[in-house]
Amino acid sequence: MNDQPIGLFDSGVGGISIWKEIHELLPFEDTIYLADSRNAPYGEKTREEILRLCTKNTDYLLAQGCKLIVVACNTATTNAIATLRARYDVPFIGIEPAIKPAALHSRSGNVGVLATRGTLSSNLFHSTSKLHARGIHLVEQEGRGLVELIEAGKALAPEARELLQRYLQPMLAARIDHLVLGCTHYPYLIPLLKELLPDSVRIIDCGEAVARQTHHILQEKGLLSGRRTGGRHRFYTNADPEILQAFAKEAADGVEVSRLDF
Repeated sequence: MNDQPIGLFDSGVGGISIWKEIHELLPFEDTIYLADSRNAPYGEKTREEILRLCTKNTDYLLAQGCKLIVVACNTATTNAIATLRARYDVPFIGIEPAIKPAALHSRSGNVGVLATRGTLSSNLFHSTSKLHARGIHLVEQEGRGLVELIEAGKALAPEARELLQRYLQPMLAARIDHLVLGCTHYPYLIPLLKELLPDSVRIIDCGEAVARQTHHILQEKGLLSGRRTGGRHRFYTNADPEILQAFAKEAADGVEVSRLDF
């Protein structure tokens, strides 16, 4: 048993969608969440810059004694997690677009993928697509501008609706029956997506799968907390803490939110 915290980081508030699933499955675990909002979005950066930021975030979380790190960002996972796993002696959980379940359950053979440029252009995304989406037509769409709106607390604003209408148009023309959300920020767009998509399109994100994998790795390595009381949750941002506070409050009660230069 190990009562050290689980560490999570993202390019901003998006990874809270992952944190929420982990917290629901593992309510007795302490957590530390880093929202690197000052450097959002990662999807517009080079691989070298993404790796530098991921290393910075990892170093801070390890300095706080984290026993496992969740890279709660698709772009960071696809560009940096292999290097992080080779460099650090701590378990890492990554985030990948849920292409496999979408491809398995698609009846039309057409699947939409909404993601950042950094994810869509990565080697890991292409290898995953090649492995799991044979015979499937993937309609890939870069969600340029969406992360910035979500970070500003405008996930449901008219500007977000306008962008989504434009991005979904080629997917609807291709008659997709599944939409894969390839960025941890994008679950906050689900209310709009449900309005803009027909009921026949299933929206898929990876939050529950990541939580299950986190539990599996902690159990396998004997790192599960031995407590039977709620954990302590510290959220840090290097930007406006009010934005992070709003998202954290929606996710759960009792979350400590602070501004931190990291």
